[in-house]
Amino acid sequence: MTPTITLIPGDGVGPEITKAVTLVLGEAGARLQYDRQDAGVYALERHGDPMPQATMDSIESNGLALKGPLATPSGGGFRSVNVAIRKEFDLYANIRPVSTILPGLRYQDIDLVLIRENTEGLYVGVEHSISIAGDRRAAAESAMITTRFGCERILRFAFEYAIANGRSKVTLAHKANILKHTQGLFLETGELMAPEYAGRVAFEDGIIDATAMHLVLDPYRFDVLVMGNMFGDILSDLMAGLVGGLGFAPSGNIGESCAVFEAVHGSAADIAGQGVANPTGLLLSACMLLDHIGQGEAARRIRTALEAVVLHGDARTPDMGGSDNTSAFAAAVARRLG
Repeated sequence: MTPTITLIPGDGVGPEITKAVTLVLGEAGARLQYDRQDAGVYALERHGDPMPQATMDSIESNGLALKGPLATPSGGGFRSVNVAIRKEFDLYANIRPVSTILPGLRYQDIDLVLIRENTEGLYVGVEHSISIAGDRRAAAESAMITTRFGCERILRFAFEYAIANGRSKVTLAHKANILKHTQGLFLETGELMAPEYAGRVAFEDGIIDATAMHLVLDPYRFDVLVMGNMFGDILSDLMAGLVGGLGFAPSGNIGESCAVFEAVHGSAADIAGQGVANPTGLLLSACMLLDHIGQGEAARRIRTALEAVVLHGDARTPDMGGSDNTSAFAAAVARRLG
């Protein structure tokens, strides 16, 4: 069977990189059908809603989506559509791998995976402003929500992911020294679960700020890292910096009955329409989707072709130090596949 996936090109550079990615997927022989839908600012302008019901219905029906970057206003406007999709479909596990492709960087041979809890923590959006002396926003409060259920399922996911992918160690990063109830519950859950995996997966914990420092000093000491929502958002960007930036960072959001794969980077409105965006992040996210649905051979071929193009300099976009555009880069990967 050829699965149908919801394809959301997104905002800014999204349509450009999505076009490049679907070209490569076709050349690799990926068996996919696309149901194109809108979300984000483009959907707001076209449909009056940043998250149209038709898009949500498509994701629910297909159970799979590939999504380009979506713009989110800062400080006002509509809430993040990315977060809303994760909450709506209970996509509790966010997988963000990073591996070295671009030569000549400070770090080489990086191969790390960050697993982020996707539905709890500060990103649940339980917050409000407090009015004082006529100032409606004189103060603000935000609640960090942590449940044992949420902790158990993301930590179980991390341990099982490590076993399934031949990984040797899981590092739980936290701030339990300060946030003793919320982060303390996360750490406690990990400590209780770790003995079940003794002899198969090593376990350690680390305070989040120290973990950030050690990722810069010696990233090779880590393998799989697992943490809460906001910490995972921040450290996954740091890890992307080890391999050249967000343009090389893929991600997958996994739930019990649905999975959405997306580029980690933003919509890059400053270069939208110029045709120079790097499609690697979304292309690697598509490879994760292929792995997820049992088309791992096509994913392997794409990754091999992509690495060869970058290593040998067949084509490189400006963020890689080259001068090729998005289309030329995709065409170079397609030639390697051919």
